[in-house]
Amino acid sequence: MPVALLLLLALCNGIRVDGEESNGHCDLKSTLDSRPHSVSILEFGAIGDGKTLNTIAFQNAIFYLKSFADKGGAQLYVPPGRWLTGSFSLTSHLTLFLEKGAVILGSQDPSHWDIVEPLPSYGRGTELPGKRYRSLINGYMLHDVVITGDNGTIDGQGSVWWEWFTSHSLNYTRPHLVEFVSSEYVLVSNITFLNAPAYNIHPVYCSNVHIHGISVYAPPQSPYTIGIVPDSSNKVCIEDCSISMGHDAIALKSGWDEYGIAYGRPTTNVHIRRVQLQSSSGSCLAFGSEMSGGISDVQVQQLHLYDSLSGIEFRTTKGRGGYIKEILISDVNMLNVETALSAIGNCRSHPNDKFDPNALPVLEKITLQNIVGTNINMAGNFIGIQESPFTSICLSNISLSIDSASSDSWQCSYVSGFSESIFPKPCPELENFNASSSCFSLLKPNGRAAIL
Repeated sequence: MPVALLLLLALCNGIRVDGEESNGHCDLKSTLDSRPHSVSILEFGAIGDGKTLNTIAFQNAIFYLKSFADKGGAQLYVPPGRWLTGSFSLTSHLTLFLEKGAVILGSQDPSHWDIVEPLPSYGRGTELPGKRYRSLINGYMLHDVVITGDNGTIDGQGSVWWEWFTSHSLNYTRPHLVEFVSSEYVLVSNITFLNAPAYNIHPVYCSNVHIHGISVYAPPQSPYTIGIVPDSSNKVCIEDCSISMGHDAIALKSGWDEYGIAYGRPTTNVHIRRVQLQSSSGSCLAFGSEMSGGISDVQVQQLHLYDSLSGIEFRTTKGRGGYIKEILISDVNMLNVETALSAIGNCRSHPNDKFDPNALPVLEKITLQNIVGTNINMAGNFIGIQESPFTSICLSNISLSIDSASSDSWQCSYVSGFSESIFPKPCPELENFNASSSCFSLLKPNGRAAIL
């Protein structure tokens, strides 16, 4: 084995977080400890020909490595090859390392994907009532888990799932590529994700999640595919990623109607920075619409959004409850985006007819600043809820080059806020100077958002 590869393997990696430094704002101060034990998937009979099913090999390897959890953890090394598999689960204190040229392929046979119960904050599958397919790679109640590599690939081969979804042939909600449930200290880095059946990375009920340096792609026609979905999770950092999806690139969520309200776990303390996002039929950066547990304390910086239907969008509806608040988004460059900024209060999807129509969501204290856009069709579309208007929408230093064929560049109803240095001129509802006192900004030295 080449010396360079030996050195690389020696560095792969457990997560160590020093003291209380990990606050989800990308100053994790985590180091990559070497795992004292490492095995190759080849040692468990795996065959990387793209045809042989390797699910049992992955399961057996991880079962074996579980015994090293209290001995400093272990690494599962995946060498170059095309490793076909069904769904399998990881264990604590484990690194899954994909070498350059290694491709984990999701089986296109649905019998190779386990069936599991719906998430409690959703009450049912998001696409169909009842259960759902388990994700390709899973973690449940884990601590210190790493998926990384030398730009190896996880390919969900999702085309068959997209066809089944479009033709209404599915028996259960589609699976994701990677899902962590109720886990902490999770790192995903230096991996390419392709062709997910639905979501690519879904941390739900998690804390201390760091997603760094990944590439994510699904073709424009892939229905409702999403890149990264932080869901009822806290202390989440997403940075230096490139994501191009059929639907949303990044979507923050926190449960659906009465189920999300009852579960009551928000998505909070999230930092996203230095990402390139593209969305064919959704939004580059979306909040909701499933946000019944609440979404707050989110900082987003240095975005490049391009060739998309929507740039930044907040979504909710009557019956959701919950809140979206204390959001700061700054330093955004948009190119070829239909609608730059949106806040929509009539996303009417519900899990069933048992939702409470009087559970009104709150959307407030949203600051959008330092945004430049070229070839934009509509600057802003802010449609609030009559019984619960959107308030404290603060816009600052925004310049959008609007398509000359456009008529009304802004549309607003049931919304109020403050704006300064905006082109084209926003709605009168967003020009209330008195609202500036509740705008968000950054405070030094730690960069946390606070009300001015």
